[in-house]
Amino acid sequence: MADDLALDLEELRHLHTIAKRPRIVSLLSSEINNLEKLSKDTSSSAPPPQQPQIPTPISTGAKVQATPALKYATLSSFSWDQDNDKVKIYVSLAGVEENKIEADFKSMSIDIKFHDVQGKNYRCAIPKLNKEIVPEKCKLLVKPTRVIITLVKASKGNWLDLQYKEDKLKPNLDKEKDPMAGIMDLMKNMYEDGDEEMKRTIAKAWTDARSRKEMLLLNK
Repeated sequence: MADDLALDLEELRHLHTIAKRPRIVSLLSSEINNLEKLSKDTSSSAPPPQQPQIPTPISTGAKVQATPALKYATLSSFSWDQDNDKVKIYVSLAGVEENKIEADFKSMSIDIKFHDVQGKNYRCAIPKLNKEIVPEKCKLLVKPTRVIITLVKASKGNWLDLQYKEDKLKPNLDKEKDPMAGIMDLMKNMYEDGDEEMKRTIAKAWTDARSRKEMLLLNK
């Protein structure tokens, strides 16, 4: 609309300059004045030019720092006992809070973590138990100065040890090229683990075997 008014004013002013009759000049002057007022009113009521909107930065929240790995002191010293169905492990540790314990029971291992015990973290882990347990039935009991870990045996019976240990008396079956090597390993392990009577018996057997071997060589 403002553009149309400007064009009309321009044309009326041009006609005003070439008009000669007084009545026409007066009419043109009056119309020019009206259009000039209308043009001013239109300009004053026109909305101000819109400013470009700057997008507001989207907050992604505070940066979360990576939590440093916790350090644990290993609890390698503990006592234990058993009956036909269960094994109980006694860990001497004062100030343990039940809601700050992280327990991981598996069929052949346990991993118990004690957090924030007088400012320190402790860990009691057995990576390979002597025999299988029932993880969902195992439990913890927190006492003022110790924690009792109860393991439920998967099968009834007596455990010779809490942790799994390879049978040192078992001969090495991989030495197929030399059958005597497996027997010698067996006798060596028996000698190392045996009492004085066992050691004397094995020493005599070695001596006798060596003597027989020498006699056979002489007779050939």
